[in-house]
Amino acid sequence: MTIQEDPFPVDYGEDSDAMAAYLRAGEERAYALGNRGPVRYDAGGTLHGDILEAYWRCGFYVFEGVLGAEELADIEADIANIRERLPRQKGSPLDAKGRPALGADCQAPTLFWSKPLGDPFGGTDLANGRHPVKMLEPTPARDSPEEIVYLILGSLQFSDACLRAYGHPDLLAISAGINGDDFVPFTDAIFIKEPGLGASVAWHQDGVTHWDSESWDQGSHGFNIMAQLYGCTPANGVWVVPGTHKLGKVDIRAMVAAAGSERLPDAVPIVCGPGAVAVTNRQALHGSFANTSADWRVTLNFGCHRRASVLGVQGGGLHNAPAVYDAARIRQRARLIAYAIDARRQRFPAETPYVYQPFAQSGDRFPWDESARRSMKDYNLLDLSI
Repeated sequence: MTIQEDPFPVDYGEDSDAMAAYLRAGEERAYALGNRGPVRYDAGGTLHGDILEAYWRCGFYVFEGVLGAEELADIEADIANIRERLPRQKGSPLDAKGRPALGADCQAPTLFWSKPLGDPFGGTDLANGRHPVKMLEPTPARDSPEEIVYLILGSLQFSDACLRAYGHPDLLAISAGINGDDFVPFTDAIFIKEPGLGASVAWHQDGVTHWDSESWDQGSHGFNIMAQLYGCTPANGVWVVPGTHKLGKVDIRAMVAAAGSERLPDAVPIVCGPGAVAVTNRQALHGSFANTSADWRVTLNFGCHRRASVLGVQGGGLHNAPAVYDAARIRQRARLIAYAIDARRQRFPAETPYVYQPFAQSGDRFPWDESARRSMKDYNLLDLSI
């Protein structure tokens, strides 16, 4: 996949030429890393060692061709329904058709808004101040809406197709290969980067609780699985600075100052086709630019942790109120994995379901049915944010 010849249909001002050159150079660096390909396993059925080597070396890996056409069509239909159900404007309890809006009756945070092509987190104290530098905010078209939804949390309660994708056997096997068979969930989200409107996400490293821990290592804060509906390009995708997941907390302000702009010289874009899935270490320095391109990006985001990073830990982050995560809470939040596996089994009966070892060993069963669907309301209040 290559980016468009003209990825800037809206005004980027005097930075347009520099940004275009940066996108193309970044794409070349990305393809030279050797961290992409299909999901592969070794003779024992575990994630192939070459994949693990590339992931731990770079801090991310692109798995190509994971989601098939039938599943992508299901996801696309659900995303269209979700967008139709969004509030007619920020704070409205109704959608454009006068129906109760998506998330209007949720206690947990669900919808995050931004001005078009804006950077709502950069340079603020939000999310524990982890986005210290504001990204360049291009000028949107005059007829743009005042605010747009760019992030939806607790997404599995709004989409059966997203839930089923979460239960994909390859994605869960990847989680086990990186975080161990007893891996646990973190949070789930949908990022929507609409052409000419989609917000940026300022450079940041995720994670709050383990930076100063004696047991800290390059995987302490888990990773994000990012499944792509339409694919992603340098102009609308996430960018990563390879290797920064190994460095501890980096000085983002100093890095941007040294670069002379937010175009960090060592960063590379995550470039994917439709149905590809990127796995990105949360400790890697990453961010994304405002989507001035003509291409949509819709990303299903599923976060995963090591159980040892979560059990008995005082939580932190924007996803829920701080709490000490005990075994009961982990079990309750992890039931979403079981729901996803069973929902996927019902939709794709010819596929061999993933066996989630913690529940296989305990004998816990969480079948996907209408009772389970009702129980998912506000499930993200139980997110395991570290």
